[in-house]
Amino acid sequence: MSQLPIHAVLPEVLAALRDGPHAVLIAPPGAGKTTALAPALLGEPWCTGTVILLSPRRVAARAAAERMAEELGEKAGETIGYVTRLDVKRSAKTRVLVMTEAIFVATILSDPELSAISAVLFDEAHERHLDSDLGLALAIESSQVLREDLRIVVMSATIDGARFSQLLGGDVPVIESAGKAWPLALRWLGASPGQRIEDAMTSAVLTAWREQEGDLLAFLPGVREIERVAERLAEKLPSALVLPLHGQCEPAAQRAAIRRDPQGRRRIVLATAIAETSLTLDGVSVVVDSGVSRRAEFDKAAGVTRLATHRASRASAAQRAGRAARQGPGTAYRLWEEAAHPGRPEFDPPEMLTSDLAPLTLGLAQWGAGDPAAMAWLDPPPKPALDAARRQLQTLGALDGEGRVTAFGRKVASLPMDPAQAAMILHAAERGAAGVAARLALLLQERSLGGRSEDLAQRLSRWDADRSPRAEASRKLAAGWARKARSMVSGEEENEEVPAGVLLALGRPDMVARRRDASGENWLSAGGRGYVLDPTSPLAAREWLVIGDAQGQAKGARILSGAALETSEVEQGLADRIERRSVMRWNEAEGRVEARLERRIGAITLATGPDPSPDPAAISALLLERVREKGLGLVPFGKGSLALLRRARYAGIPALSEEALIADLDEWLGPLLGRRLDAIDKGALAEALRNRLTWDDQQSLEKLAPPEFRSPAGSTHAIDYEDEGGPSVEVRVQALFGLDRHPTFGQPAQPLLLKLTSPAGRPIQTTRDLPRFWRGSWRDVQRDMKGRYPRHRWPDEPWTEDPSLKTRNAFERSRNA
Repeated sequence: MSQLPIHAVLPEVLAALRDGPHAVLIAPPGAGKTTALAPALLGEPWCTGTVILLSPRRVAARAAAERMAEELGEKAGETIGYVTRLDVKRSAKTRVLVMTEAIFVATILSDPELSAISAVLFDEAHERHLDSDLGLALAIESSQVLREDLRIVVMSATIDGARFSQLLGGDVPVIESAGKAWPLALRWLGASPGQRIEDAMTSAVLTAWREQEGDLLAFLPGVREIERVAERLAEKLPSALVLPLHGQCEPAAQRAAIRRDPQGRRRIVLATAIAETSLTLDGVSVVVDSGVSRRAEFDKAAGVTRLATHRASRASAAQRAGRAARQGPGTAYRLWEEAAHPGRPEFDPPEMLTSDLAPLTLGLAQWGAGDPAAMAWLDPPPKPALDAARRQLQTLGALDGEGRVTAFGRKVASLPMDPAQAAMILHAAERGAAGVAARLALLLQERSLGGRSEDLAQRLSRWDADRSPRAEASRKLAAGWARKARSMVSGEEENEEVPAGVLLALGRPDMVARRRDASGENWLSAGGRGYVLDPTSPLAAREWLVIGDAQGQAKGARILSGAALETSEVEQGLADRIERRSVMRWNEAEGRVEARLERRIGAITLATGPDPSPDPAAISALLLERVREKGLGLVPFGKGSLALLRRARYAGIPALSEEALIADLDEWLGPLLGRRLDAIDKGALAEALRNRLTWDDQQSLEKLAPPEFRSPAGSTHAIDYEDEGGPSVEVRVQALFGLDRHPTFGQPAQPLLLKLTSPAGRPIQTTRDLPRFWRGSWRDVQRDMKGRYPRHRWPDEPWTEDPSLKTRNAFERSRNA
């Protein structure tokens, strides 16, 4: 067995695990921690069971197991085995079992004591995957409550050892390996904002290929970029061996990318972030880093997990560059400026803060964690995300109203997948369609199965016809899920003819969507969100579909996959989801409430028509809400009501203030409502307002803001309390003859603004000092009015005259009568 830097500290690690149950191991890339520690534990007295080594990715898990088995002169599946979702190699001899983090979570949830397990090693813990954080929290609690002898080792190259030591219980040894430092040269190529990433990376790979020797590893954000760069390199370097490395590759292709070429040819490996950690790629001495990464993020608004492209963090860039100097001196080319490097985030955010927490929430409920915050977390799960996940699981029936796992929820949790997909398979099993549903679930997880069509039914058909080893292994996995689901429910005879769209809707009712335009580009989901679809997609001509996967922001997320639904399938297959309800809407044009009966699936209306007998209370509620929203201006107050409100506002009567009226709408306006606001009886409305006034209010109102002014001539005039100049009355000047004192109102008395008019009602003067007016500008008014209205009286001293609105002759006759 070759000596690795980690061997220098292995005695210290072993001693720490003899003295206590936990340890933290920090070792740089290439030190050998992944493959050296687990076999070394097998000879320890306390290690009588299996050692589980957790790996963040399937490729790394298989590669680590095969490397350890090779060191022992064996094949994987003997002393060293592995378990991934699509591949299992283990036997009765297996003592070290490498598995992915998700499989470990399922393992400990089904067996909290971890029977026959002696140690769990968490490799590459710095990546902070959701399953890694959850698995570690569960393992810590198991070791504290059930298994004091369980050893836990947290390993990585870039973690904060003190934080993990504290998390494991405090005073846990932190052991560091110096590693073997090979020289690493960095070349900063700079960014080209206007250039496509595949073109920039092709150019950079060609530069590195010419300038350096040895195999080359290029980091790209995703599979499509890898394929495009591979196409370009095939034209530029036809003799080069270009190999992809990502999670969708066949195992044989992944092995070819990891190991040196048997014929000694120089390789170009095009990889996603899968090659950042855990893996040693033999012969690689050159790295070309695009500087971007793509990670899954849960969009709470859109309700989907989308792939988002970000600048790679400094820690990620360090891991990538380190791939070049694991076996000797190396060179790393970076497609960004050195000056911009410090501006990159230090680490990628933990998945705990960006992922859909439904699987974690269900796992904690199954574990019996009453308070998730009390678990051992480096970063506790955010409460809003936990609340959203709990609501989703309650909708599926996996949790009850108190957040406890239901019998159905335990069945959901027993299937190794997203809760919505598990619920789909279980519901499908009841209909005899577990097999199709299980394959659909796997299609959603493995994007390359069955091609790349948006139509999941097409992909399902192609996959069923595919006879490749990967397709066969995938079908075998799905068949296992289906068998397990059938064993948990009472279902009908298996039926492969149940439409894919109906099955998909069983677990994703909110993702049922209807086309909104002729092109099939815009769609509305039952959950109320809008989505867009490529108009050239085979699904674009369909009326209905169920969205399987989407990417992008909440507004207009792009549909990546889905399954079509016929209208008849919506009506029959989703009958239990269709609700019938009366809906009230405000008809702005007609100013009334419109009551309609609707059949709906969530936000999607299937049919609508007039409601012949709407609920009066619902109509009133909508009208009242409309007034609350738009204000009292919508209420058809008559002249009397408006005058009363103005007086009350002037007098400061609280009961008739706008705030009080809005607050008490139900009390005074509610009983008067029909289907239209403008149909309210104005007399009844005025009475309702007056009824709000107490006896004291009425007395105050009469004193402070009397409704009218009575002139010396006996005429009455409403006082305008909203005049810009103050409370005023409009009155013919002859009605004030004989008055040599200015009229007042209220207590204390205040002058009333007089708007004096001619016999024809035309304004002639405004005054707050009537005696001064008589003895001043009256002379000018008198001269003008005598010419215009000669039949009326225009005396020299009006304050001495008798008031009257009659003409001069009529006035004289009345005096002489």
